[in-house]
Amino acid sequence: MAQENKIGKNIKKLRQAEGLSQDRLSKKADVSYNSIIKLETGGITNPTIETLQKISKALDVSVDELIK
Repeated sequence: MAQENKIGKNIKKLRQAEGLSQDRLSKKADVSYNSIIKLETGGITNPTIETLQKISKALDVSVDELIK
């Protein structure tokens, strides 16, 4: 499995565990809604560290937890 798919699956799993919609996560993380969708589906294959940091902060997890 590609690292990118793993990141997307982790984001989706953590987002759902928090009870957040993709739209709510995008607003909470200050990341575009389309970016969240593309990350979760593998459309974005090389997210920036800034994007990962924003999402990890919104989900209250470390960046390591997103990429493990």
